[in-house]
Amino acid sequence: MTTDLSILTLSQWLSPAYPVGAFAYSHGLETAIQYGTIQTAADVQDWLRDLLAFGSGRNDCILFHAAYACETDHAAIAVDAVARANVPAAERLRETALQGAAFCKTTSAISGPPLPELTYPVAVGYGAKRLDIPAPLAAAMYLQAFTSTLISAAVRLVPLGQTEGQAVLSALSPLCHQIANDTDNTPLDNLQSSCFLSDIAAMTHETLDHRIFRS
Repeated sequence: MTTDLSILTLSQWLSPAYPVGAFAYSHGLETAIQYGTIQTAADVQDWLRDLLAFGSGRNDCILFHAAYACETDHAAIAVDAVARANVPAAERLRETALQGAAFCKTTSAISGPPLPELTYPVAVGYGAKRLDIPAPLAAAMYLQAFTSTLISAAVRLVPLGQTEGQAVLSALSPLCHQIANDTDNTPLDNLQSSCFLSDIAAMTHETLDHRIFRS
């Protein structure tokens, strides 16, 4: 597969139009905004920078690369079990499991052969491996799409202007590229998070009196 076609495939997979339902999840961001922890574009950028560098963003990239290294469905399912065991909140588990299942269903239908039901970063990593899409490119675009989804949630919740949201994404894109490359060949034993506020926000989201997102 050529790099140009790889980019087009990834653009399709990671587009808001791809039916994984990413728009329905805030990854705990809704809690932080309701509690007043996040009030400005700068707050959003700081929150997401930490999430990418020290939390679930980095972990997703480690899982992505581990899945990309898999040669069989059995190996990918083993990575997936580790992914599920390391999710810190019930809603976060539903978020990654449901998006991953939807990704596998759609991708199997349009490009085959069938993918097993996997969590989202594992599904995208294993799917990229099957189509021989370059891992650094796919991981960076996955992480940018993850960031873009959360910025879109913040634009609606804070609220932020669309231009402010795009400025935050532009500022964080180099970090997405860096993390995608830095986590290549990182063992699963290095999965960890020091983003405790984000994890707690995800845990407490289900108790919010008013919410529009599923996580």
